[in-house]
Amino acid sequence: MTRTSRYSPEVRERAVRMVLEHEREHNSQWSAIVSIASKIGCTPETLRKWVRLTEIDTGRRGGLMSDDRARMKELERENRELRRVNEILRKASAFFAQAELDRRPKR
Repeated sequence: MTRTSRYSPEVRERAVRMVLEHEREHNSQWSAIVSIASKIGCTPETLRKWVRLTEIDTGRRGGLMSDDRARMKELERENRELRRVNEILRKASAFFAQAELDRRPKR
């Protein structure tokens, strides 16, 4: 299930661009974030996360890029599903093996 965001991608991009362009005019990046967040109507923490993700995606900061993070999440989901299916198959195999042993005539 995907979450819908209150803010469009255009608003996010513009807010991040504003922070990166105006951070030199403030004492710190955080003060720029607080200033711009109040203007666009989001919390400073939300804007800080957007800035961090953009910095990672553009290579300005270390970490997993958004594409890599999404791919990893997809692989982890697939891995969980495969483990669940394997467990079901293992139990079914044991059940049918026992049923076969019970069915054979005793000598």
